[in-house]
Amino acid sequence: MENRKHTSLKDLAQALGVSIPTVSRALKDSPEISRELCAKAKKLAKEMNYRPNPFAMSLRKNAPRIIGVIVPDIVTHFFASILNGIENMAIDNGYFVIITTSHESFEHEKRNIENLVNMRVEGIIACLSQETTDFSHFAALKEINMPLILFDRVCLTDQFSSVIADGAQSAQMATQHLLDNGSKRVAFIGGANHLDIVKRRKHGYLEALRDNRIPIEKELVVCRKIDYEEGQIATETLLSLPQPPDAILAMNDTLAFAAMEVIKRHGLRIPDDIAIIGYTDEQHANYVEPKLSAVSHQTYKMGETACQLLIDQIKGDRTVKQVVIPTHLQIRESSIKENNKKMLYLRNIDTAPFTYREFYLIISTPLQY
Repeated sequence: MENRKHTSLKDLAQALGVSIPTVSRALKDSPEISRELCAKAKKLAKEMNYRPNPFAMSLRKNAPRIIGVIVPDIVTHFFASILNGIENMAIDNGYFVIITTSHESFEHEKRNIENLVNMRVEGIIACLSQETTDFSHFAALKEINMPLILFDRVCLTDQFSSVIADGAQSAQMATQHLLDNGSKRVAFIGGANHLDIVKRRKHGYLEALRDNRIPIEKELVVCRKIDYEEGQIATETLLSLPQPPDAILAMNDTLAFAAMEVIKRHGLRIPDDIAIIGYTDEQHANYVEPKLSAVSHQTYKMGETACQLLIDQIKGDRTVKQVVIPTHLQIRESSIKENNKKMLYLRNIDTAPFTYREFYLIISTPLQY
């Protein structure tokens, strides 16, 4: 069966040798257009089976009000929860959301931007793909006064508002937890170094080492790509070292789960041989063995905040704002070594933004089980 091609106003305009606006007005019997051309346009439209696009027409009339969203993928709980926050905030404010995915591709991301602009959305919320190093397609939105909010993986923060997690502080806290619970050589597995989110979390990890006067060993930092297979390769690289790590901070749960699989494949125990902490706290962090300690994001709040910032911009507030949403460290079984369990871990995370307190009660004798 042949693909059906829909006749557009452009097709009619080319056939009549006039502009698209002229054809549009002729089909509406505009008094500005001659009766002869109006009749000719209607006759041709019938012959070519032209049908108006009601969706495009509604966009031109600014109803419904639409915002566009670009995410790297929609499979993970992390992005699904953020989208949920965006959509609910949008609905509460009378907006409809169009969700697109870049599939971690720079070219897809550029195409999504172009398509959303062509659909005349009122604003865009986006998270960068892993491939994105050229930000010109975002900068171009400034030139056409298209409101843009970036979240999680961001760029051009001097020009566009953004919503991020406290990456440096949370990574520093997670690394400190590993050191406090018996680990000596903590490794870091991250994504591509050009991503701001990788830079922030790696910085926090390195700051924790400096605070504890631990020499920084470049071979313990492996930054490749945020991908399960790449996480396995990174872990194999670490385990092949003459002095492999006894703990790993993985910058997201995909990499953490990949690391766990490789560690077990080598016959090593988690956390006694290698402790591990992940990021984003996917729901299934509770279902792996052992349960995965993780830095947990307020993903729904990130989505709500990003959408509220966009709506404020659409209404005229063009102030550039950088909003940091606090995280908390969710301690489970994967990060406390057996020989350190004489430490009763009592943790209290302050509910005030950016404040974290951890309390440790050290007892002199091993616990009795």
